Amino acid sequence: MTDLDTRMAPPGPSALRRAAPALLGYAAVRALSLLALAAWSAARDKSAYTLLTARWDALWYARVAELGYGYEVRMPNGDVHSNLAFFPLLPWLERLGAALTPLSHADAGFAVSLLASFAAAWGIFAVADHVYGRRAGVCAVLLWAVLPVGIVQSMAYSESLFTALAAWSLYAVLTGRWPAAGALAMLAGLTRPVGLAVVAAVWAAGIASFVRDRSTPGPHGSRHVTRALGMLLAPLGTAGYVLWVGHRTGKGPLGYVDVQAGWRNGFDGGYAFARFVADKFTSFPSALAGIGLIIGVGLVVWLYVVCVRQRQPLPLLVYGGIVTALALCASSYFGSKPRLLLPAFPLLLPLALALSRLRTRRSAGVLAGVAVASAVYGAFWLNGSGPP
Repeated sequence: MTDLDTRMAPPGPSALRRAAPALLGYAAVRALSLLALAAWSAARDKSAYTLLTARWDALWYARVAELGYGYEVRMPNGDVHSNLAFFPLLPWLERLGAALTPLSHADAGFAVSLLASFAAAWGIFAVADHVYGRRAGVCAVLLWAVLPVGIVQSMAYSESLFTALAAWSLYAVLTGRWPAAGALAMLAGLTRPVGLAVVAAVWAAGIASFVRDRSTPGPHGSRHVTRALGMLLAPLGTAGYVLWVGHRTGKGPLGYVDVQAGWRNGFDGGYAFARFVADKFTSFPSALAGIGLIIGVGLVVWLYVVCVRQRQPLPLLVYGGIVTALALCASSYFGSKPRLLLPAFPLLLPLALALSRLRTRRSAGVLAGVAVASAVYGAFWLNGSGPP
């Protein structure tokens, strides 16, 4: 396992040059995905840009940016969908973008996600490069780009923004930059509920470092102070928003849980998802989908086991494990699970390491083939049911 507080990154320009192959490759994959989406949408007489910026959750984020919180929709079955379910950082950035530029709130959301996706790619490279080397870093970024639901990285959603903040927070932990790690974790906690995973990673690494310092002679005073500062900053984003929602709803600290319940969303340990998969086996055609789901979940679990066996650094294991658990064990929106797993990039590191050991031509051929399949699937997916 890579020790913390050790290998520091080179200065900014050098770091950017080192990441350039990964970022250029990422840009090529994203361009391919957007071209495929544009072509497929045109064939179906739809607007690709509308699919990226003005459907599903993107509408909720833009509405928060424009009108603030307080909007809700009562569904025919009595459920109440409140916009308090959506964390505020992306809407704040959309509002800022609309105020400073001619862009609409939806346009600003697309711009934020576009920029954040490259920041996320760079952060993923930085983490993988730090742990396994440059070739693995490039492969990790390209694997993240070619995920089947990778098109979400270009949508006016919060996945790219969250992944960028999470990746750079983890990198800051790995390189001993504790105040930066805590500040980025705080911002991640203002972006999505799964920001708890970043907080847990910072705290786990911090506690482990305190324990390690106790067994190592020498002065540690200044490092203790900066580490404690980072740990104190980390939970402020999540805690602050959840407490604010509780105050606004008048239901105390559990107010946000009630808001999520209005969306039929919660954490049940995977029981509802297991029933959803089991129900697929009631007929032959749907049984194939059930088998596919079981294989997919098995692959995710297997990748995490490999991460543990390869002794990934503790913060990566904690973060990846919690993101995976929250995604798989959520009680609703089963079609969203691949999208919810998008920030769990540490799961890709074993595959990235394996690819990095192949000849360049061979690994490039594999990634190119998967990129084409991913682009076609993303275009099909967004022109169909898309992310709920």
